[in-house]
Amino acid sequence: MSSSTPSRPTPRRTVLAAALGAAAATSFAAASSRSLAYASSAGSGPSRPEGAPVDYHAWTSRSDWGRGAAHGTRAGGGQRAGLVIDRPAGTLEHTDPHTGTKATWEYATWTSPLHTPPAPASEVIASWNAHAPAGTWLQTEVRGRYTDGTRTPWYVMGRWTAGDAAGDIRRTSVDGQGDGRSSVSTDTLAVDKPATGLRVAAYELRLTLFRRPGTRLTPTVWRLGVMGSDIPDRFTVPASVPGPGAGHELQVPRYSQEIHKGQYPEYDNGGEAWCSPTSSQMVLEYWGRRPTAADLAWVNPEYADPQVCHAARFTYDHQYKGCGNWPFNAAYAATYRDMQAVVTRLGSLGDAEKLIRARIPVITSQSFLAAELDGAGYGTAGHLMCVVGFTAQGDVVANDPASPSDAAVRRVYKRRQFENIWLRTKRRNAQGEVRSGSGGVCYLYFPVEPEERQRRVLQELGIR
Repeated sequence: MSSSTPSRPTPRRTVLAAALGAAAATSFAAASSRSLAYASSAGSGPSRPEGAPVDYHAWTSRSDWGRGAAHGTRAGGGQRAGLVIDRPAGTLEHTDPHTGTKATWEYATWTSPLHTPPAPASEVIASWNAHAPAGTWLQTEVRGRYTDGTRTPWYVMGRWTAGDAAGDIRRTSVDGQGDGRSSVSTDTLAVDKPATGLRVAAYELRLTLFRRPGTRLTPTVWRLGVMGSDIPDRFTVPASVPGPGAGHELQVPRYSQEIHKGQYPEYDNGGEAWCSPTSSQMVLEYWGRRPTAADLAWVNPEYADPQVCHAARFTYDHQYKGCGNWPFNAAYAATYRDMQAVVTRLGSLGDAEKLIRARIPVITSQSFLAAELDGAGYGTAGHLMCVVGFTAQGDVVANDPASPSDAAVRRVYKRRQFENIWLRTKRRNAQGEVRSGSGGVCYLYFPVEPEERQRRVLQELGIR
């Protein structure tokens, strides 16, 4: 087995969730997310209309794993069936580009059936819920079938392990992947020129699980998800009307990324760039999950909120050189007891209201000028924050980590402004240049056994 990938002279980053300070000075690369109107279901649960512009599909059960092609993998026992190494299918010699460590690993693979979404996609994002302890790691790949019948190469969407033990690989995305028609930018596979009409009509995923030779170690993968989307580029999205979720607010812990400025600069230049892990940590603690005292023993005891430092360290992408890799944040969240996490897109604040009413916070990705979001006091090329509720008038209550203190994290943002900066796919920067928006990207974290009303809302939004 080879770990080589197709090369491309200039990597392209289509989606960015980065530091406020650093990102404000960094322009996005070429064309980006194709926004959305609503999410689409795959597998069990209610179906969205044919041709829906967003499709989230997941493999999570013993029967799901059984429908794929296994080479040395099997579905592990227990109520939560996870894919594990049964016997090695071969060995791979891999040199970690970030440490220079050369090592031999045993591996086993699982390849999904070909999944055909309701509508062809211009972008594809994979995410996974797993644990890969010291001495193990996993690689997730996607191969697409274009609308003209040809195929993409196998694209690496992430090499991931839960920790950073000595001798282990470092979590990493892989730059330089493309075939002249599509390419991978950190965590997103995108058609290079969607205006030509070319799309990805179907895709399959491949998991490769690695371990040290001669051991019985194994990663365990509980959920493998993929979100494909295709909606027209737009600077402005339709306004939604406040619904039943208005007037509800969740009590989500409030953490500031800014109080960590200068701490552990090896992880994305320190705290002012930690919007994504700070948001992830807030929502995890809302669900009652947090690192143990032993987990936090490495953090300087003089630092407040050491769990935020912990989240930054264990979401860090060594190629991207940042903590804003969307699937890596979801994977970090799912390492906690009985937690699930997905990366998807929503269609409106109405969708977010349904989740809030079901007591599920929403972590959103957006970019904006200071003048486009009253009360923020900053502009950003990419930022994550938590939607935790809505006022009685329907405005957004957000835990915004780009705040000077924990006490200042709770913000109320105007509904229309927030919805537009989150859902749009195109925007203009301070120089008037056209740049990209996230198109409604969000993280959703929820327990393995959600309440019935939570399950219903998630299924309504295409998540099973």
